[in-house]
Amino acid sequence: MLKARLYEHESLKREEEENKKVTSKTDIGWGHQIRSYVLQPYRLVKDNRTNFESTSPDKILDGEIDNFLEESLYQIKWKKKFLKFY
Repeated sequence: MLKARLYEHESLKREEEENKKVTSKTDIGWGHQIRSYVLQPYRLVKDNRTNFESTSPDKILDGEIDNFLEESLYQIKWKKKFLKFY
């Protein structure tokens, strides 16, 4: 009897944790992407988190995303310094 109660308690606990994970997820859809790629009529790649733009989408699509990563790291570092003052 005790084992059954313990098992039920643990299964409820796991189920609650799973529900928390599911409810914390955001929608995947339009407006939730990290970067916007425009290939016509002009060529532009924009990081929506940092507002960094590049006019060479071919390089970005080939994997050269170092500039985007550097900008993101710079903003994280800047925010940490800024928050120390307040």
